This record gives sequence, C-alpha cells and structure tokens, in this order.
Amino acid sequence: MLVLGIDLGTSAVKAVLVEGEAIVAEGLGPLSVSSPRPGWSEQAPADWLEAMRRAVAALGPRRADVAGISLSGQMHGAVMLDAQNAPVRDCILWNDSRAAAHCEVLEDRIPDIGMRAGVRPLPGFTAPKLLWLAEAEPEAHGRIASVMLPKDYLALWLTGEAGSDMSDAAGTLWLDQASRAWDPALAEASATDPAWLPPLRDGFAEVGKIRAERARELGLPTGIPLFAGGGDAATGALSVGAARPGACFISLGTSGQLLVVDAAYAPNPDEFVHAFAHTLPGLWYRMAAMLNGARPMAWFAGVLGMEVETMLAEAARADTSRVPLFLPYLTGERSPHGDPAIRAGFYGLEDATGRPEMARAVVEAMAFMMRDARDSFGAGFAPDGPIPVLGGGAQSDLVLGTLASVLGHPVARAEAGRGGPAYGAARLAQVGLGEISQSDLAFTPKLKKVFEPETPRLEPRLAQFRELYSRLRGGL
Repeated sequence: MLVLGIDLGTSAVKAVLVEGEAIVAEGLGPLSVSSPRPGWSEQAPADWLEAMRRAVAALGPRRADVAGISLSGQMHGAVMLDAQNAPVRDCILWNDSRAAAHCEVLEDRIPDIGMRAGVRPLPGFTAPKLLWLAEAEPEAHGRIASVMLPKDYLALWLTGEAGSDMSDAAGTLWLDQASRAWDPALAEASATDPAWLPPLRDGFAEVGKIRAERARELGLPTGIPLFAGGGDAATGALSVGAARPGACFISLGTSGQLLVVDAAYAPNPDEFVHAFAHTLPGLWYRMAAMLNGARPMAWFAGVLGMEVETMLAEAARADTSRVPLFLPYLTGERSPHGDPAIRAGFYGLEDATGRPEMARAVVEAMAFMMRDARDSFGAGFAPDGPIPVLGGGAQSDLVLGTLASVLGHPVARAEAGRGGPAYGAARLAQVGLGEISQSDLAFTPKLKKVFEPETPRLEPRLAQFRELYSRLRGGL
C-alpha cells in the first residue's frame, strides 16, 4: 500500500512516497522566509501551496496510486483566516520575536500557564502573536474567523475540513496538556475566541477526504483519506521510532530539538523544557527546543558564498588551537534560556583567524547549544545507547563527532531518519489505513554510523562559551 507524507518545513515542503517501510520517491518544493522588520519572520500561505504542488509533482507517476495522506509541519505559526478561509495576513512563524512583551502579559494573566500549557510563554508560540495582532493590527484581528497551524491550512485546502492533532496544538499555549483539550481560559487571555480553534484528533485520525479538484491538480486519486499527522517534532520522533516511553532523539534541522518520550505529562517550565502531548494517544514528550539548530551553518556558508558541505570541509582543516568562540543565536533562543533578545556573534578573532577556524567555531557552537539543552533535563537524563540524530546537520561526520564529544555520550546517524518528519507522517497514514498498528511505530532505528566522544579539549571551551553567553544575556 502506497502512502504520502508531506512535511511543511520552513525552508521547503518535502513529500515522500512510502511503501511498507521504504521510501520509494521524494520531492521538494523550496520556500523562502520574509523578514519585513528586525525580529519578524513570515511566510505567505499561498507560497506553501505552490511549494506543495512542486514537491508532489516531483514524486512522479506513482503518486496516482496513493491510498492515504498525512501531514507534518513547522509548529507555532499563526495562520489567521477570515470567514471565507482566506488569510487575513501572512503567517507569523515560529522564529518570530515581535511578541516578546506580550509573553509577560500572558504570565501576568495566567500565572500557572507554564504548568498548564507545558512551557512558559515565548514569542515564537502562537498565543502571544494573537495578542500582538489585537494591539498592532486591530483591523486584521477583527476579521479573524478561525486560527490554525501551518500544516492544518494545507489540510483545509486539500479537504475543506478544519482540524489539528494534539502535538501541533501543544505548541500553541492554548492546549491543556494534561487533559489534551483546548483551554478556554488560555485562549481568552491571548485575545483568542475559543470558537476559532479547530477540532482536535490523534495523529492517525482522519480529517477528511481529498476533494476532486485538489486531487486532479496534484495528480492524486480523488477521495482518498487525509490523516491529521503531527507537528514536526512529533513526526520526526516517529521517523526514528520514538513512540514509546524513554525513546530519545536529536534533530538538527533549521531549528534543533532534543526530545524524550514520556508515559505521563511531566512539565518543567522553569528550564524552558517543553512538555507537550505526542501525536499518539497516551504519550507526551519533553523537548528542549533551540531556535537555531543547523541554521548557523547554512547562514555562515551563505556569508562565505559556498555550499555547507564545502564550509564543513574547511572546518575540518581548522587549526584547533586558534578557533574563536561563536554564539549561534541568530534569532534569539528558546531552550534553555528563554532569551529572545540575544544575538549571534564571534569572540576571540585574531589576525591569524581564517575561514576554517570561524567555520569550526560555528560547528562547535551547535554542539555547545545542545549540551546546554541536555543539561536542562537534569541528572536523570540518561539515554540507553547512542542517541539517534536526524536532519540536515546529521549528514556531517564532523558535526556528529563534535556533538558526541561535547555531550560526552555516543550519537548516531539514523538510517530511518532519512525522510524525517515527512516519513513519520507517512507512517501515521499507514496506521490510519490499518496497514500497521500504533505499536509498530515504536521500532528501534537502524544506525548507519555511531560516533563516540573523543575530544576532551572541548570541555573548557564549553565553559568559555557559557561565560560569554552569561555576559551578553539579553543582548546589548
């Protein structure tokens, strides 16, 4: 049985055709991000649709045999629609920081919001954005008839039906995580009518059938079911078998995550560890969520005018005794600092510093950032065996070797992580169609290569990295 998984990412829409456990075709539709003002990050929903068309078309003729579809997507984006389901403005994305002051308003109005919603308010979440909109763009706010998350806008376009899954809803600050239901008080505190919010489902529950005109446009069969799917953190977890308590993985995409699955809700809001509902019933997860992930590598490669792979080859040749420090916070930081004002920068540049040394500093900073995240889980965080790593950043031996050394724990490139969140979404479609069961999602991923800790010189550099951040916390 052939299924289709579609992941709406920040830099691209990715589509995968999956048969059994195998990916048989992949397609990509690139996206760009608009930043009309400092700290702003937006995308037009129409651009998502065009990127999805390109990604699905690239799958080739076998897409005409698809039996079901499921979705994954970037979390926290505010897609605000009018009564005709047209966007009232461009979507405000997960890495947007304009609503920082409104987070304080939410904590004042709902003092226990971190315990109820799984994490303390941060500007990237959906709820503060609605408060900002009510104040800054009241005309647009006044036209809202519904609010949804990015992937759920694709589902609405495909089926005509509104809906979301628990894991994507978990990242809004409107979900009561323990009861896995919308919390009217959290919504109302953020200038959001609870009636605007879509019905909630488990990730393998059907949202609706693909409409005939959409199927013809995409070259898909008419009337096939679309299943709810999940936020990219949850579907990424499924791509490496993180569907049972204790399972753990790291994601190094545009953003970065360190995630562990739990059988019960376990909030830790003071450390900005996210405690969210999984897309599967009866499961939650704790996640340290970093806004920057592998993005600093792509950014610095762009500055140098080269591909990331070329930059990493230079980093591998660096004189390790001359590597400066780099703070990777291009768009502020979420876990564990909750600091939207901090920014990136190099420290310790000298006359002998070259491109290889600066590139190596960027790689090390990604690992230091992940170590800060790991330590925020506390002493009880002790994964069994190597931690699987997925995402674009996981394709580099230098990155994974540095990460293992800084964590002091083995990490591994996971074979099952190749399709990432899109693959996890496709597996949810298989559950929804009855081809596999929920328990089949809790597999042990095949590890392509394991990286052991090797470089003790990085421990004192970690201390210097932390001292540099502490002196610049909150920005200049």
